[in-house]
Amino acid sequence: MPIGHALMVLNQQLLLDYKYTGAFCIGLLGVIALRSGFSVDKKKSTATLLGLLAGILVWTGWIEFSFVWIAEKIGTLPLTENGTVVTKPEYLIMPSSLGLLGTFFLFYVFSYNKCQFFNWIQKQIGIKKSLKSKEKSKPIALVTFIETIMILWTFYLVLLTVYDSDIAGDKHPVTYITAFGSLLWSAYLIRTLVKIKKFDYAIRYAVPTVIIFWNFVEILGRWNVFKEIWIHPMEFWLELSLLTFVLITCIGYYFVSSYYVKTKFLVK
Repeated sequence: MPIGHALMVLNQQLLLDYKYTGAFCIGLLGVIALRSGFSVDKKKSTATLLGLLAGILVWTGWIEFSFVWIAEKIGTLPLTENGTVVTKPEYLIMPSSLGLLGTFFLFYVFSYNKCQFFNWIQKQIGIKKSLKSKEKSKPIALVTFIETIMILWTFYLVLLTVYDSDIAGDKHPVTYITAFGSLLWSAYLIRTLVKIKKFDYAIRYAVPTVIIFWNFVEILGRWNVFKEIWIHPMEFWLELSLLTFVLITCIGYYFVSSYYVKTKFLVK
């Protein structure tokens, strides 16, 4: 999550007038990752990692920067408090997609899928038994990709809605409930996550777990409990470089260990 934020800020700060070209390239890398995931669909863990990477890159490059573009185009000003920017223009535009997100939710509610959340809703409204899969399982990379996009989109709008002073506000009880409710919810999900033994499924389960936990982190940043280093990547380059190194090392360890296990199995 912090690396994704930092990537967006760096694209704006370093490329300046060419930031939209950079954003297009970031999204394009996501598409390439998604396409690569289709090619390794039988390797579920690798396909899952590529789908996750694709979701983050497409969200950052194409979706977030599309809101940046529109905000600049219509001259939207940032929301400021005491001379400090608390909400950037693009995030003031993003709630306009609420109806579209709701439409996507309807699609998943009224179609067969394996998401526990939507399955629960289907059971509550009495349509679960009438929904049967008539098609082959979707590629793992695609499932992870769209899951990442949908969850990021959903919780961006949750936070932006509760921050809106006409609805609640960042110091409103609803915001406190959102913050600490997300913390408790993510703790419950982590409890389940650590029991999952299939690596690919664990990654897909970790996507909502992390994003829900990040609501708590985002709101703490909004309350100025700490300085959000990911929106100041030039100032905190060392910390973010270390985070990036850890991420790359963990992914590298996965591929190396997978290769070792596979080689050992073939030798036997």
